[in-house]
Amino acid sequence: MSDIPANTSTPKLIYILFLANIVIPILGIVGIVMAYINKNDAPQWLQTHYQFQIRTFWIGFLYFFIGSVLTTIIVGYLLLLFAVIWLIIRCVKGMKYLDAGQPYPEPTSWMF
Repeated sequence: MSDIPANTSTPKLIYILFLANIVIPILGIVGIVMAYINKNDAPQWLQTHYQFQIRTFWIGFLYFFIGSVLTTIIVGYLLLLFAVIWLIIRCVKGMKYLDAGQPYPEPTSWMF
């Protein structure tokens, strides 16, 4: 990391938008667009957060899509519940590392 403090407000806002996406689904799209726009201009340690956020969106989209399709059988509701918990944990962990000024350790992970 450099001695110049990086602006962490944008990645923090994206994490918040992803959490708010649980209630207002359009906010996730706003967050992913912001992540794609800002990922190349950020310092290396912040790029790990943007990569993590982009993967969180697309993997979450996959979980929610499959869960929605499977709601015709009861297992879909369990998958949707898992997806919400998964999203909350990923966003909280991401904000924890962001507030500490650390890169996200495994931005390509599928789980937490």
